[in-house]
Amino acid sequence: MGNSLIFLYGPPGSGKSSLGLALAQQLNRVFIDLDERIETFVGCSIIDIFNIQGEAAFRAIEKSVLKTVIQESSHAVIALGGGALLTEENRITVQAAGKVLCLTASYETLLSRLSVAKQKRPLLVDTPEESLRTLLKTRHQHYQSFTPLKIDGLDHSQLLENAQRHLGLFHVSGMGTGYDILISPGLLHQVGEICLEKDLKGPIVVVSDTNVAAHYRELLLDGLHRSGYQTSFVELPPGEQYKNIDTLQSLWQAFLEVGLERNSTVLALGGGVISDLAGFAAATFKRGVSWIVCPTTLLAMVDAGLGGKTGIDLPQGKNLIGAFHAPQLVIVDPDCLDTLPDEEVRNGMGEVIKHGIIDDPALFNLCRGNWQEQLTKIVIAAMAVKINIICQDPLEKDRRAVLNLGHTVGHALEVASGFQLKHGEAIGVGLLAETKIAEQIGVAYTQELSASICEVLFHIGLPTRIPAEIDLDEVIQLIQQDKKRAGGVVRFALPLEIGKAEIGYQVDPSLVHKVLTQLQTKHILKEKGIR
Repeated sequence: MGNSLIFLYGPPGSGKSSLGLALAQQLNRVFIDLDERIETFVGCSIIDIFNIQGEAAFRAIEKSVLKTVIQESSHAVIALGGGALLTEENRITVQAAGKVLCLTASYETLLSRLSVAKQKRPLLVDTPEESLRTLLKTRHQHYQSFTPLKIDGLDHSQLLENAQRHLGLFHVSGMGTGYDILISPGLLHQVGEICLEKDLKGPIVVVSDTNVAAHYRELLLDGLHRSGYQTSFVELPPGEQYKNIDTLQSLWQAFLEVGLERNSTVLALGGGVISDLAGFAAATFKRGVSWIVCPTTLLAMVDAGLGGKTGIDLPQGKNLIGAFHAPQLVIVDPDCLDTLPDEEVRNGMGEVIKHGIIDDPALFNLCRGNWQEQLTKIVIAAMAVKINIICQDPLEKDRRAVLNLGHTVGHALEVASGFQLKHGEAIGVGLLAETKIAEQIGVAYTQELSASICEVLFHIGLPTRIPAEIDLDEVIQLIQQDKKRAGGVVRFALPLEIGKAEIGYQVDPSLVHKVLTQLQTKHILKEKGIR
């Protein structure tokens, strides 16, 4: 849950202390080294304790200090000794208090690390090579029982990234005080407890739509009530067409009627339309109230629910009215995808593919395979891409604009279709169009890039052409009204290769029209001979 502890565990040399310190800084938490606490408590080194009192006495001290640290800590990363959880009592205590991230590595990697370490390990002093080999053999099954994270071949930044993915826990900084993003199956059952841990104030007003409410209204309200919160539930009609000023006014009115105060909390439960609407209502009501996000669609999990961008549409375009208003918390329960129609899962995959193109070839390749069976892994990987980017540029002054990949064309197609094209469908075609543009102006590293993207879109079940009834002249006009236009110029984010995209490209509207015409009159898969 939100404030539960994080424990780093694993054999000597696995880097628990160095990773623990970096992870604590990344997640805005306190770092505690249990061995250091033991040495402070006893007044001598770990090796001296072993030599003078023996291992049994050390384990008793370790158990006592561990319990004290857990009782006194509520928001920390704790590095444990390599044998701290060998006793069942310690393991039960730790797993009840938080999450355990167990690091493992090959014998060769650990021996290499230990040979240059300043601190000597008490069980490896005399014959380190043989002692380490014996220790790893003896504890192999024990370490494997924690679903370990292997550190072999990973540099510090990769290990830090993988640790956060493994934990399903990220922290976004740079916009206000920052906020945690929690990702784990079953989290929706724990929302009330998490809100208490985060000291969020009531009453809590839940904003959702009729589709989502049918599945999760009672579950969520029951959890909030068990935690002592007074609640209200505002149910809106579903659909992008309701993301407008009239719905916003109805939300403000509902907030007034239930007595929402400045220190109260708005909870957005649903997809991207709900998070955009509820977030913007929270940003503007009484000059800003706290809000949290519980995204229930793949699209919202990997995109709309992240980053604190809120807003509503105008007839002239999407999200033309809005504000940056960071949530206090984002709670992602991948189990919600079980109740999502298949077409809505595919809809969200448009944004997933985009994130893979921008910065994660491995994620892009996941989309090529049995992606339906790996949705939790896909959700975490896609979220990690966006989180990294928004941490670099929280207010979209520079690099964050790369997340607009596929959207300059995609948003225009969505509006021109009267929202008959779903967001992910429009973004998929937008990705294809903007990749063709990148190929034609010579910034793509290969002329086969669009074919690779087209193949994945087709594999997912997303469209690869523009419906014939869409007016391309209207699409061009809408592109010229893009909200990221600056100095009278629309600048595109364009892909260079899978895993790399750049921003700031000015493209002649006639070339855009030419590419869109090609995509409307031909099916690119047939054109490339893919099918």
